[in-house]
Amino acid sequence: MDIQQLAYVVAIAEERSFTRAAARLEVAQPGVSAQIRRLEQELGEALFDRSDRHIRLTAAGDALLPFARAALEAVEMGRQAVASLHGLESGQVTVGMVPSASFHDVDLPRLLSEFRTAHSGVSISLIEARADQLLELLNAGRIDLAFTAIAGTLPEVFDGIVVNDDRLGAAVGQRHPWAQKRAIAMHELCDATLVCLPRGAGIRKLLDDACSAAGFTAQVALEASDPSVVAQLAAAGLGVAVLPESIIRAFPRALHGLALTDIELRGQVVLAWRANGSQSPAARALIALARSRFENDAPSETPPPRIESPGTTSNEPGE
Repeated sequence: MDIQQLAYVVAIAEERSFTRAAARLEVAQPGVSAQIRRLEQELGEALFDRSDRHIRLTAAGDALLPFARAALEAVEMGRQAVASLHGLESGQVTVGMVPSASFHDVDLPRLLSEFRTAHSGVSISLIEARADQLLELLNAGRIDLAFTAIAGTLPEVFDGIVVNDDRLGAAVGQRHPWAQKRAIAMHELCDATLVCLPRGAGIRKLLDDACSAAGFTAQVALEASDPSVVAQLAAAGLGVAVLPESIIRAFPRALHGLALTDIELRGQVVLAWRANGSQSPAARALIALARSRFENDAPSETPPPRIESPGTTSNEPGE
C-alpha cells in the first residue's frame, strides 16, 4: 500500500468514476485501474463495486477511505512544514470564484497582482464555478480559498469573511409591461416568466426559497451561470431577472429595476477557507492579504440606495 494508491482511492470515491478520477489526477485511466487492482489483491478485498454505471465503495472501501484521506492530509502537512522553512520562495495556491464576484467590488485581479508582486515564486491558479461547486472543491482540498456567494451562513467546516452584502431586486427590459412600475410584490412573480442563475448558485437558492415561502414555484424559462448573461436575457425581453441591485444598476439603459416591496432578500459574497488550518504557507499568506484588504474596507452599516429609474451610463447589455 502506497500513498499514490491511497490518492487514487480518494479520487475514485469522490468522483464515482475511474475515468473522472484519472482526469482529475492527470494520469492515464488504465494505470489507475491497475493500481487499484494491486491494492485490492494486497488487502484481499474489493474496494469498489463496479457492477453499476456509477462506481460505489464496498464495505471495505468505506472502512479504508477515512484512513486514506488522513494519510494524504498528513503527507501534505509534512510538505507544508518543510516548505515553511524556506518561506514563500515557491509554492502553489488555487483560488475559486463565482462569476458574479467581478460585480461586487472584489477586484480579484488587483489582489492577485499584489500577491504575485510580494511572492513572485508562488504559482497561482484560478477556477470559476457555481457557489455549491466551490464549497465542494474547498472542502475536498482541491482549492485553497474561494470567493463564493451564499444564502444563509457558511457550513461549520469553513471560516470566512463577508466581502459584499447586496440587496436583490427584479429587472426587466425597457419594453416589458413592468417597465412602467417602480416596485413589485413577491407574489407578482408567481405568473412571471423568469430568467435566472442555475440551481446551486447562492442567488438562485434565495429566489427559490422566497418563492416557496410565498406559496409558488418559480417559472424559469432560461438559465445562465454568468449574471451579465442573465441581465442580457432580461434586457432582450425574455423574462424577469432577479439579481443583486449592484448588477442591475450596472446596466441602467438596458434594464429597468424594480424593488421588491414585501420582502428583503440579501445575497452575500464571502471569502471562505477551510477551518481546519490545513492551508499551505502560500494559501495562508494570500488569505491574510485578502483579509487585510476586505476587513479594512468593510462597508458601513448604512445600506446602499435602492435601485432607481434608468440613468445614462454605458457598458450594458444591448449596446
